[in-house]
Amino acid sequence: MDQGTQLRQCTLAGLRCPKCCGDLAVGGDSIRCLRGECGGCFPVVDGVPVLVDEQRSVFSIDDFSSKRTTTYSAASAGRLKQAVLRHMPKISANLKARKNYRRLAELLHGTAPRCRVLVLGGSVLGEGMDELALDPALDLVETDVAFGPRTALICDAHDIPFQDRTFDCVIVQAVLEHVVDPYRCVAEVHRVLKERGIVYAETPFMQQVHGGRYDFTRFTHLGHRRLFRHFEEIDSGAVGGPGMALAWAYLYLLRSFASSRKMRAVLRLWAGATSFFLKYLDRLVIDTPGSLDAASGYFFLGVRSETVLSDRELLKSYRGAGA
Repeated sequence: MDQGTQLRQCTLAGLRCPKCCGDLAVGGDSIRCLRGECGGCFPVVDGVPVLVDEQRSVFSIDDFSSKRTTTYSAASAGRLKQAVLRHMPKISANLKARKNYRRLAELLHGTAPRCRVLVLGGSVLGEGMDELALDPALDLVETDVAFGPRTALICDAHDIPFQDRTFDCVIVQAVLEHVVDPYRCVAEVHRVLKERGIVYAETPFMQQVHGGRYDFTRFTHLGHRRLFRHFEEIDSGAVGGPGMALAWAYLYLLRSFASSRKMRAVLRLWAGATSFFLKYLDRLVIDTPGSLDAASGYFFLGVRSETVLSDRELLKSYRGAGA
């Protein structure tokens, strides 16, 4: 059995209909629900199954059959913007992802000889995930609402098309700001995780709109913790600090004065050249209480639980600097 076949079998194992939760039959170029009253039939586009419930999703099957742009990415941007992004000094820095993924791998290695990991928003490799992706003990099932070099399955996180308690771990990196109902998505994450399964999430706080019309929500540190109130916390904190947040605010302030794409491109380059150093200040403050109140984004690492964190207990977990 070649590696491609193994990966495909790993992806298809435990699938269920996103419309009625029924069993599925996999054909050559389609996947059909076995419940006659459902009638669900889903295409396989370029070898990638498309399991989306059109009645409950902002996306339609035709979006993927026709390969329309369903998310914002640098690849879908205009040539001028792509050129600017290539030459612009980076103003962002994720200071925690690589360390957190190493810890996640260690936790998973201690649970089973081989673990199945669902990646939501996995059309490309996430920041710091390269070592995780190369780990032979982990089977990654990478899903997204966009085709990409790593997309194994098209699905909407609001209705994850897998049976209950299918995965040892779910990764949701830079995704929950782009869904219309993050609470529903996290409930789905909880459902598909095995008992004591692990979730790792990163979500922005002090960041401007970066996904066009597909950008909806931001969370404080406590707001993010409440989102995962059905999980026991292993660790949480800032992944990008106030320096990065300031650089983003400066960039978007300058962009506000632009009336054309060319002017926005020029201002983007200027902003990068004059504010890229701010991210280095975050290395000094990333773990301080003040940074926790002003971070660019947060991470949460937790374990699936059957108990719910109360709001009173939530307030006790505040670790910021206060007023």
